[in-house]
Amino acid sequence: MSYWFHRNPLKATSNLTFELAGVSTDDKTRQIFAQMRQTRNKLLEMLTDPNHDMATMEKAVNDYFSLLLGLIQPFEDNESENKLRRAIKYRWTNSLLGTVVKEQQDSAYEAASMAINVGLWYTKHAAKLAAKEEPDMEEAKEVHKCLKIAAGVFTYVKDDLIGRLSDNTENAIDTDSRVLDAYIGQCTGEAQEVTLARAVEMKHSASLIAALSHETSQLYQKADDALQSLDIKVVGKWRKYFQLKCEFYKAYAYCYQGETLLAQDKCGEAVRGLQEGVKCYEKSEALCREYASAKGLGTFARPANHLFFRKLGPVLKRTLEKCERENGMIYHQKVAYDPPILELKATYGLAAPEPYTPPALNPLWSKEVYEKMNSKMAPKPQEDKEKKDKPAELPPVKEKETPMSEKDPGNFSGCVLS
Repeated sequence: MSYWFHRNPLKATSNLTFELAGVSTDDKTRQIFAQMRQTRNKLLEMLTDPNHDMATMEKAVNDYFSLLLGLIQPFEDNESENKLRRAIKYRWTNSLLGTVVKEQQDSAYEAASMAINVGLWYTKHAAKLAAKEEPDMEEAKEVHKCLKIAAGVFTYVKDDLIGRLSDNTENAIDTDSRVLDAYIGQCTGEAQEVTLARAVEMKHSASLIAALSHETSQLYQKADDALQSLDIKVVGKWRKYFQLKCEFYKAYAYCYQGETLLAQDKCGEAVRGLQEGVKCYEKSEALCREYASAKGLGTFARPANHLFFRKLGPVLKRTLEKCERENGMIYHQKVAYDPPILELKATYGLAAPEPYTPPALNPLWSKEVYEKMNSKMAPKPQEDKEKKDKPAELPPVKEKETPMSEKDPGNFSGCVLS
């Protein structure tokens, strides 16, 4: 599965010392900010390396978020907002916008931004496992789980965090619901690809494979639709990835629907559907070339080079030739002008985001400790007139490279995750 997945880069952020002179008033309050600095730095360092295991990453995420929660959730019954929520200014880039910085004095913004990076790490960890020459069954399951977890994290950001932010609608920033919808659709679609590859490898019924392929195609279509209103110069390459995957799995659906229709003695419909499948496959080949030449950020996929992609074209043409031969000699059915409608609903194997639950509040926090924090000494958010100067840009995150195999897998489906 080398270079099968497109990956956007991690978000960069500035270093934070959490040194709030006057806010922390004793050793207990100072200990919280010291722990926040340490756990944040550790998490940021780990996010650059997809080779860490899931348990280690989960602990690092929980260690930081359990402390950060103390700056977000209210402690008092009559509090509408945590008094420390806007005590610290956070600076982050966005995964689609390069080195341009967006800053907000809001700990909910920090939670959303860091969570998006965590979601991106899970996608990169999945891609790293998928890039191995021969992943075993447990690794294939982990790829599937990672992608569902990532979808769940992005869903959590969209449903629970961005509604709290005052400014989250600029073009193609990561907290834009359209960008998050695209990430959710991508992760869910890629998780379903793992299920589909397994179904093909195990030679499940053609009707099930056709239905799963159609559902997968629809997920990529929705991801592409989510980005439609954003600047094509920013999201163009990402959209080409969604479009080529959409057409590829539509071709897969027509291929296996053709086998199903032939088994039902509906040879004329099978011929027309397979003809449409060949068109979709050729369109996906053209989109692969467009994707390769499009400008954009991230780790690029090379699906046209992959055996899973290359095998479908000849299979489609052989199946079409078989149906045309059978129709000419036996069935003599009319081939319709319009292809059969893909009204296929899978009842098994559908992927869904795995719900993300944030950790409990760290025991270092308590109502007593919170009350000792002097919020009056916290820096005040800047007035709008002081925000006219653009913040300094941040260099891209130096992510650890993952070697990917170019070797073809030696199995039936051509997918190493099956």
